[in-house]
Amino acid sequence: MQVIGLCRFSYPAIGGFQVEHDSIEARCAYLYDAKRIEERFRLFETVALPCLRAQSDPDFTLVLVIGDSLPKVHEDRLRDLVADIPQVRIEAHPPRQQRPVMKDILNAARHDLNAPCLQFRFDDDDAVSVDFVERLRASALDCAGLMARHRTVAVDFNMGYAATFGAKGIAATAIHRPFYTAALGMYVAGRCQQSIMNFAHQKIARFMPAVSYSDAPMFVRGLHSSNDSRQKDVRPADVTPLTPDLIEDFALRFAIREEAVRQAFSAT
Repeated sequence: MQVIGLCRFSYPAIGGFQVEHDSIEARCAYLYDAKRIEERFRLFETVALPCLRAQSDPDFTLVLVIGDSLPKVHEDRLRDLVADIPQVRIEAHPPRQQRPVMKDILNAARHDLNAPCLQFRFDDDDAVSVDFVERLRASALDCAGLMARHRTVAVDFNMGYAATFGAKGIAATAIHRPFYTAALGMYVAGRCQQSIMNFAHQKIARFMPAVSYSDAPMFVRGLHSSNDSRQKDVRPADVTPLTPDLIEDFALRFAIREEAVRQAFSAT
């Protein structure tokens, strides 16, 4: 079964942000601000991309969506970063309403609209476990009867970590978050043109059956200054520096290496 992920890299959608802007020009200025986008690149390089390279099941596609207004210097840098990951395809799109454009992109990525597929969301500042694609695909076997009877089914891996990244390394805390963006997948039946991006992640179980797995940490949620979801009054996460055992676990389970994080965030 085809597995398709979608990642928005500073795409200036109309809607889809908790922080609002008065115009597309204002949104682009915010998204492409030098300090913000440098932080996003460092997180993308050290947190998001390593786990994609290390997937135990490499049979997946990730569509990386950028705005057609992304400055060329940033687009070139992005293409260089993903050049060694054949599963990643960059697509540039003009600003459009968030849900319709993402639905169109995901449906265009399907090999056969008459065949079922599995989809997942992927943020440029998060990581999933190196066996995420393997386990998402296995969920279709676990839930074959359920999926045969429904057009869509949410697949929720709800254990993981919230973490900060910087020149001093990584600090994290274990969390349980049902229907978090990170490590959330969805089964889509053949001939169904809905997509995982049609639904607010925290409300997805209102619209379809959902299966949850809580047996292993499956995601790392990046916490930083430019989280869209953290621009309002959000309680700070109680993170602590990684222990030696967790440093090893982050490397093995998420391909995140603390020394690489230190080096990237120490660079001027």
